[in-house]
Amino acid sequence: MKLHVLLVIIMSFLGIYFELSATEWLIQILTVAGVLSLEAINTTIEKLADFIHPEYHEKIKIIKNLAAGAVLIYALASLAVGIVIYFPKII
Repeated sequence: MKLHVLLVIIMSFLGIYFELSATEWLIQILTVAGVLSLEAINTTIEKLADFIHPEYHEKIKIIKNLAAGAVLIYALASLAVGIVIYFPKII
């Protein structure tokens, strides 16, 4: 989560620097909100799983990995969005 928040700050400064359009800002905001929301859901699932079954359990591990995988998929999609928005501005 700390890494995601740091990236949000960096992306905000980049958005100001490159003078993003209103549409680009909206896409960036929705993308960032999605990543942070999924990260919060992932953390909730992990805490709940640890509360329900504190010891190691293979099925709990699978549940945690699936939740983390959802964050990873959305984070990679967000990276693609960032490339589409910023690559033309950098070049």
